[in-house]
Amino acid sequence: MTLANTLACAQQLDNDDPLAGYRDKFFHPVIDGEQVLYFTGNSLGLQPKAAKDYLQVELDDWATWGVEGHFHGRNPWVSYHELLTPASAELVGAQQSEVVCMNSLTTNLHLLFVSFYRPTKQRFKIISEAKMFPSDRYLLETQVKHHGFEPDEAIIEVSPREGEFTIREQDILAAINEHSDELALVFFGGVNYFTGQLFDMKALTAAAHNVGALAGFDLAHAVGNVPLKLHEWQVDFAAWCTYKYLNGSAGNVGGIFVHDKHGQDTSIPRFGGWWGHNKERRFLMENTFEPMSGAEGWQLSNVPIMGMAVLKSSLDIFQQAGIEALREKSVKLTAFLQLVFNDVVRKFDNIQLQIITPTTPEARGCQLSVKLIGTDKRFFNALTKAGVITDFREPDVVRLAPVPLYNSFEDVYQFGQRLTSLLEELHGEY
Repeated sequence: MTLANTLACAQQLDNDDPLAGYRDKFFHPVIDGEQVLYFTGNSLGLQPKAAKDYLQVELDDWATWGVEGHFHGRNPWVSYHELLTPASAELVGAQQSEVVCMNSLTTNLHLLFVSFYRPTKQRFKIISEAKMFPSDRYLLETQVKHHGFEPDEAIIEVSPREGEFTIREQDILAAINEHSDELALVFFGGVNYFTGQLFDMKALTAAAHNVGALAGFDLAHAVGNVPLKLHEWQVDFAAWCTYKYLNGSAGNVGGIFVHDKHGQDTSIPRFGGWWGHNKERRFLMENTFEPMSGAEGWQLSNVPIMGMAVLKSSLDIFQQAGIEALREKSVKLTAFLQLVFNDVVRKFDNIQLQIITPTTPEARGCQLSVKLIGTDKRFFNALTKAGVITDFREPDVVRLAPVPLYNSFEDVYQFGQRLTSLLEELHGEY
């Protein structure tokens, strides 16, 4: 059907949506007595209604069994993390041996860098995107310093061209070729947090390997957002958080991917901990670390059961819905948001709001980043007051994420109505 910024169009799209029922599996925030329009699942996903039940099972088993819950609970805690592996592997396109949930995102990346960033005097450089998430930039800075290199020399950041907001793939490939003899690692966010640009991870991995470097990715804004095929793409390693698109709850456990070509090589250097030790001998309390094969060999400590229970309530929903079906809806939903947004703002020539996310579905996930040209944070504050929960990033960008699991096409239409009213109110202020 032809898309139009009308309530009838939005309602028809919702009626035709086979995933529409998943919206009711989540709590939608009510602030100041009003259910808000929630477009910030790229920052914190909504709570699955089933989360409380999943958590209650583990609380009850803790009350009943105490420490024996590790072995006698309904979901024995000693192996609880294994319950999350099948769904996690499906989401990132991996074999189950290549994935494990553990720790948190930047902690996991540091642990992976121990193994996969092993610079030499000749090969020590890392190529990444400019304007990466600050935690990743701090990761790179401190890693290269740890190895005795200067960040300005070791970190090569590829930027958008002048007057552009996203990075051209040919510029990344050119940088890889330019620094080929000195390159140790290509490290990108799978989806850039600021612009929402989706990078071609397959192409970047191949380019890195062609010059003898490794390829790793921060998938915080990619996992649960776009289909991934990490094993097929030959990605060396990756890590992600679970509280954004995966709805795992604030600050919850992260996950890692290590390709089997590395994971089955237990001689690869790493930091050790007892949960990564041979699980058949884990409780013998031996002095010598014997890493498990696969991604599990990068684990350190026993796992946070309560957080994992909440995460499992969401991962079970993903397995029911399927990431390919979610992606199909996401493309339509984001396109509808783009249409509605452009239809509204073109009527207000004194306030310039520009989408800086790529306009083609292949180059983005379910996010539109809007640059507030000629305005300031007052616009974001007014949007929040109007009951539209988005995300502001300095100096002048609002990020909107229509999440296919729980956002509807009517949500998008209603956003357009509130945006229209807001711009009418602000018409004379700028």
